Amino acid sequence: MYAIILVGGKQHKVSKGDFVDVDTFFEGDAGTELTFPALLVSKEGKCQIGAPTVPGCKVHAKLVDIVAGPKVTSVKYIPGNHRKKIGHRQHYSRIEITSIH
Repeated sequence: MYAIILVGGKQHKVSKGDFVDVDTFFEGDAGTELTFPALLVSKEGKCQIGAPTVPGCKVHAKLVDIVAGPKVTSVKYIPGNHRKKIGHRQHYSRIEITSIH
């Protein structure tokens, strides 16, 4: 059984027990319970597609931690022997899918 959820403008395919990194915009500490509506639910080969969400189906998740993604570096060259190196690490919320109802 899996579901498609919409989090932060992005769609994620999730199953029970999965860990998913989503954009950081949740308030709360580790262990906070979250609920998402399901856009699509597949159970035993049968799909239910919502318009826009599947009625009566919710995906329950738990906020695990705030994690940092991979470091992205870029180099900016300015004529006249100037170079500027810039690095960035995007932070994500790691959530664990606890159940799909």
